[in-house]
Amino acid sequence: MSLLSRIQQWLNPASAIPVQWQDIKIKELPLIGIDLELTSLDISTSNITSIGWVKGQGNCLDLASCHYSVICTTESLNQSPVIHGLTAETIALGEDVKDALQMLIQEAHNHVWVLHNVTLDMGVLFRLIRQFGLTMPPVVTIDTLKLAVYQLQKQHQMMPPNSATLTVCRQRHDLPLAPAHNALDDAVATLELLFAQLYQLDAKGQITLADLMHSGAINVHQLNS
Repeated sequence: MSLLSRIQQWLNPASAIPVQWQDIKIKELPLIGIDLELTSLDISTSNITSIGWVKGQGNCLDLASCHYSVICTTESLNQSPVIHGLTAETIALGEDVKDALQMLIQEAHNHVWVLHNVTLDMGVLFRLIRQFGLTMPPVVTIDTLKLAVYQLQKQHQMMPPNSATLTVCRQRHDLPLAPAHNALDDAVATLELLFAQLYQLDAKGQITLADLMHSGAINVHQLNS
């Protein structure tokens, strides 16, 4: 990315949004909720043990689009099996991570990605994409965690403890209890949460990505930036 482009985006962050997503209401955008189960919370060393995603648009989930892959890794699982329940034996039979990444990268061309904790998941994804020498177009993400923090900070001077976890965020929006720590279940839960968050912000559904740039929940990721 050129220095001029960086300056333009700093002055007007919304200018970084790809042309095809500009001036389109979020409710009309093709969205994909994504979740990764990881071996740790360390971006520099964590490995993926499973990936799940589901597509949606107009406040509706496309359950036929659901995808779930267990990912093979020979690296240490640390304490992650206690959380996600995947054993070393199950993971050893999983899919090659490079193949899974190539499949996921295809969704960057025509979907806005929705994740709960973009910093962690995109950090791990980009590290692995670089490691395998893969290419990836710019991808727009919506972070339901940061959107939750933005909404909470308008109501509280100090954030209540654990108030931005996926489960607690869903409870705050009166969404039903969802299974946790399965990549596909969490992807579905994340996209459902976004629909509820957007309705609370704008029940008429007129809001665009540019309208939410100030919240910190919208980011444009470029692999080479």
